[in-house]
Amino acid sequence: MGAILEEWRTLERELEELETGAALCEEEDDPDLQREMATLSGQVDKRLGSLELKNLLGGENDPGDAIVMVHSGAGGTESADWAAMLYRMYQRWAENHDYQLTLLDFQPAEEAGLKSVTFQVSGDYAYGNLKVENGVHRLVRISPFDSAKRRHTSFASVFVYPDVEETIDIEVNEADLKVDTFRASGAGGQHVNTTDSAIRITHLPSGIVVSCQNERSQHKNRAVAMKILRAKLYERERLEREAERDKVNAQKKDIAWGSQIRSYVLHPYQLVKDHRTDHEMGNAQAVLDGELDGFIEAALLKKVW
Repeated sequence: MGAILEEWRTLERELEELETGAALCEEEDDPDLQREMATLSGQVDKRLGSLELKNLLGGENDPGDAIVMVHSGAGGTESADWAAMLYRMYQRWAENHDYQLTLLDFQPAEEAGLKSVTFQVSGDYAYGNLKVENGVHRLVRISPFDSAKRRHTSFASVFVYPDVEETIDIEVNEADLKVDTFRASGAGGQHVNTTDSAIRITHLPSGIVVSCQNERSQHKNRAVAMKILRAKLYERERLEREAERDKVNAQKKDIAWGSQIRSYVLHPYQLVKDHRTDHEMGNAQAVLDGELDGFIEAALLKKVW
């Protein structure tokens, strides 16, 4: 909150400076001053837009970090590759905003791409921004895995949870947990592939299953898996409370295959369109390189998450 107040104070100072400069420009024909005021005007517009966006991020968990999961849908290698493309897209988006992205769990597919990936995005309002990405994402393209060069449609789901702090009271009874260990797969060196360091935890009352194999020790993998479980349980409780208050809004949050929130078309033309807001962008490659801000802002304005 203190950072936002400081931004408002900076904006007030810049507006006063801009008002004074505009008055001087009317009295004097000074090209240097005019250029300076034009630059300042652009800065004011940018700062105001940023503050207006943050004003939309007033949820309890919006200022905090996010835990994001991407799962490939039906469709074998094609969908697994699409899930990997989405993971890369969020990596680029995080880099563009100086957020830290930490890989928590990675399940590779057999041929290419991934079955699922879980990662944490850390930075101011990471969850507030990424929560609008919840849903099914659809890709239409000429498949690089099809020798006949036919057009394919693939689906992948994205789930975004707030990174719940330890101070939030989420009671997890050890008796409700089924803990399995297994040998990790994929990258990580000899150690990660030759010991049963990976952890899978099943929360029996809810049926929620989480896993982590990215760390080298079983103890660290268990700690990360419990972190993900707490986040999922918190989100489950939040949705249940919202469902009690507003069943209509709860239905909007349901994620089902075939009800995609956004389509990414690479053939026969390039277009990325969000079906909730109708916001679209013709440069699909730029979107896949992390230019998501327009889609995020449109979703926040319409409150469609």
